[in-house]
Amino acid sequence: MAIIKCPECNQEISDKAPVCPSCGVPIAGHVTTCSQCGFTYFNSNAECPQCHHKTTVDNTTMCGDESDCKVNQKASGLRNNRIVIAVVSLVVVVLGAVLYAFYRNAQSDKEESAYEFALSSNDPQVLQNYLNTYTDAPEAHRDSISAHLEYFAQLDRDWTNVVVSGSKSDFQRYIEQHPNSPFCQVAQHKIDSIDWSRADAANTLEAVQLYLEQHPDGEHFDEATDKMKMLNANTVTPEDKILVGTVFDGLFQSLNNRDENGLMNSFSPLIAKFLGKANATRSDVVTFMHKIYKSDVASMNWMSLEDYAITKKEVGDQQYEYTVVFSGLQKVEHTDNSSSETRFRFNAKVNPDGRITELNMTKILE
Repeated sequence: MAIIKCPECNQEISDKAPVCPSCGVPIAGHVTTCSQCGFTYFNSNAECPQCHHKTTVDNTTMCGDESDCKVNQKASGLRNNRIVIAVVSLVVVVLGAVLYAFYRNAQSDKEESAYEFALSSNDPQVLQNYLNTYTDAPEAHRDSISAHLEYFAQLDRDWTNVVVSGSKSDFQRYIEQHPNSPFCQVAQHKIDSIDWSRADAANTLEAVQLYLEQHPDGEHFDEATDKMKMLNANTVTPEDKILVGTVFDGLFQSLNNRDENGLMNSFSPLIAKFLGKANATRSDVVTFMHKIYKSDVASMNWMSLEDYAITKKEVGDQQYEYTVVFSGLQKVEHTDNSSSETRFRFNAKVNPDGRITELNMTKILE
């Protein structure tokens, strides 16, 4: 307890007095003492009336009783603690919810990316890893990946059956049924190998040509091309037979018509042999024609019996020389109306230009 002066009447009184005995103004809890000049004034004033120092509320003046003040301070502290705890708890809950939402979104985005990647993959292990990792993924995603995984399992089973079979038709059927299978390229390779093995074993122009037509970009294209050249060099084709037949038909037609120019054009300028004469010329051929048309010959007709036996030899890049053996018939009408027929065996060679380079003939005795 302290003795102060009443701010109203300036009488000395106790600072614990409820009211001033002299003037009756409230004292306890309503006055404060300036910490700068010691003047007592009502605590409702914002500053000391004497020195104008700002008012600082004294806890002792705010409480009528020291024990009451402590109780009030304790209650206030408890209330403040509860508020702080409530605010902190709310912040923690909100922050946790936000972080959990971010986590769930991140997990969802990660799962979505993994799902799209697995769905676009042809590797069954990638699909299985997705199922093992994302056990709580959306049911639609897991069902889709499981179906995709079963599809690849079926591909494997079908492929195993085809490989065991080894049949070209089975490989073709597999490609038709599974055009997107990773085994399609291997199946194409198997078909290519089967077709080439057949063509190589047949060893004919037709078989090799069929392989080239079916596999223009085949793995054995170069081998097939080389084999075609080799077979062409040793195989007489229908085109070769037509070429040879045309050469000798032209020769005989020129003889029948006494056509010197046509006859000379049937022969190469350099004739290795002609009727036993080496290094003959086209003039020798014309001389032969004149000799066989004797004065008693009214007409003459030469023809091939078309029993050509042809062999060929490559003399340049896809250039061939033909060796030909065949039979021919000579029919002669004489001026006395008599006629005769004679058969001859011809041995000849024809160059790549379709000109005769050798010609010998032997009468066939009957």
